[in-house]
Amino acid sequence: MGRHLSIDEVSLSQGELYTFITNKNGKGKKGSLVASVKGTLSKDIVNTLHKISIDKRTQVEEVTLDMAKNMEAAAIASFPNAKLVTDRFHVVQLAMEALQHIRIHLRWEELDKENSAIEEAKRNGIKYTPEELPNGDTPKQLLARCRYILAKKAADWTDSQKQRAALLFSKYPLLKTAYEHTIQFRSIYEYKAISTAKALFEQWINDTHKNELKTFYTVANTVKNNLDNILNFFPNRNTNANAESFNSKIKLFRANLRGVLDTKFFLFRLHKLFA
Repeated sequence: MGRHLSIDEVSLSQGELYTFITNKNGKGKKGSLVASVKGTLSKDIVNTLHKISIDKRTQVEEVTLDMAKNMEAAAIASFPNAKLVTDRFHVVQLAMEALQHIRIHLRWEELDKENSAIEEAKRNGIKYTPEELPNGDTPKQLLARCRYILAKKAADWTDSQKQRAALLFSKYPLLKTAYEHTIQFRSIYEYKAISTAKALFEQWINDTHKNELKTFYTVANTVKNNLDNILNFFPNRNTNANAESFNSKIKLFRANLRGVLDTKFFLFRLHKLFA
């Protein structure tokens, strides 16, 4: 059973989701798979997990999971003594998606501007010449090509990426503010003390509303509502990476079989390999 578990969902075939509960101590090998459940309904997960004796379930100390409330409800009902840990990757991903949303919105604005300029040039009987920035990018290309730059810290940028970032932030100050706000959020996970992390999360939430960064309001509210589970990460610093790795093994297994025709037999084979 193990004292540290993970819970996550994965698609087996035709988009059908299954929930897998895995044991971190199994390290993706024999002894990793605790349970597999068809679907993601919390009542189905609970009914399956309750087939395991209460003595074993009360020994579980920690369960890592994403922010899905059905998973949280199932974990609470099944493992009464376990702390729930919201996966670090899913929390940071929320902030990254807010940042990318701003970039995409600005890119669509540039596309609209370009289309309007092309129509204007046609009406005037002249050839349209797009704006070209010092690095050779047009504004829409700049916003398209900076996607991976925004996902990295400034210290990890190459020289060409530094040039592109400088142009990007000078032309779109809002994107610079959003990038710095996101990096500030990611850096909280570098601290080890819960008290420090809690204070920094609360400060980040306040700064979001104070600076009226509306795109980050949803992130701030989600972090606020899940703060206890998010802070449970810091004592042991466990993530859901083992569950994601296990999901990757299942997907590779599925790809090697060129799909899943008989789901029951596929699950039987997973049981023999990993349970």
